[in-house]
Amino acid sequence: MFKTIEQHVRKQVAPAALRAEFRQHEFESMRPFCLLVFCVSILIWLVFDLLVSFLGGQGFTWRSYLFIALLGCLTVVLYFTRRSQHFDVLNLLFVATITLGLRLVIDGIPVALRPVWLILGVSTVLYAVSVLPVRQWSFFCTMVITWLVLNPLYHTRIAPDELEGTMLISYAVFVSGLVTYSYLQMRQAKLHNFYLSKVLLEQAYVDALTEIPNRRSFMAKADHQLRLATAGQYLAMVDIDNFKRVNDRFGHDVGDEVLKRVALHIQASMVGYEIARLGGEEFAIFFHGLDQQGAEQRVAALCQRVRDDIGEHAVTISIGLARVDPGDSLTTALVRADQALYEAKHGGKDRFVLWSSQLVDQD
Repeated sequence: MFKTIEQHVRKQVAPAALRAEFRQHEFESMRPFCLLVFCVSILIWLVFDLLVSFLGGQGFTWRSYLFIALLGCLTVVLYFTRRSQHFDVLNLLFVATITLGLRLVIDGIPVALRPVWLILGVSTVLYAVSVLPVRQWSFFCTMVITWLVLNPLYHTRIAPDELEGTMLISYAVFVSGLVTYSYLQMRQAKLHNFYLSKVLLEQAYVDALTEIPNRRSFMAKADHQLRLATAGQYLAMVDIDNFKRVNDRFGHDVGDEVLKRVALHIQASMVGYEIARLGGEEFAIFFHGLDQQGAEQRVAALCQRVRDDIGEHAVTISIGLARVDPGDSLTTALVRADQALYEAKHGGKDRFVLWSSQLVDQD
């Protein structure tokens, strides 16, 4: 079963919006790792520069301080970067700076040792970039910049048609191909995993018929709101009047259309609040930041909105509204809203009732 779903997902072409969401999600989750890569890269370059400067007798020049300042500034900018597209550009600037710094440092060692260190530098930079959350254009621009700046045939007295030059070119092609293949495969696998996770989460927390949150999602979000303990919390339970009669008379297809229409009304009129289909013809709304008058106006307007929808198979709704006091559990709020809903249904329907302790006494 899982393999069948996975194969189906892999055949899908991810839309641009999904790809953009994936890139942003990946960058946000990997931003600490990106900072670590930048910091480690600066440390490695600094150690290498110090070794060449002092063991090679060149001294630590003003250029070294300049590169440290530039790399440090780019790392600080990354700390405040929040958009993935900004990181693509920032990564290019960092790679251009550190490869130029590596080139200047390596040019300070004996000519015979330069090709090895240049190839090692290229391999390190390309591998590091291949695991970062960068888009394809940024990755391939990074590859071009790296090979141009750290070209092992430049200033190394090695001709391309000689044995050593041919071996270097062959190795460059091999490394570039391997890193590119690994990068593309990892990106594709991450995108598929993100898409599959998104599909599974939607199935677990979104009602398949009405496409609004389901009971599981509502319980989690409402419980979170309860823990925040913001002022003016109310819970409303909504029930479609005479829904069983609609199903029995017109069939379940018409009943499904009625459920969708009511769900759309709830979704459109309750923006900013937690909503859900609890099951059957029952829906729930969790208000916060409202006083009693505001909550009553909201549910009254919803009743009016559904009532005014006089299309085919028109229906009305009843609503039970309960205030959520500090210390109340979600179960308590649901019970009270259900009691108020029962009173609304048996007191004439097409209206709302605010819960009070008198409802308990009546029972």
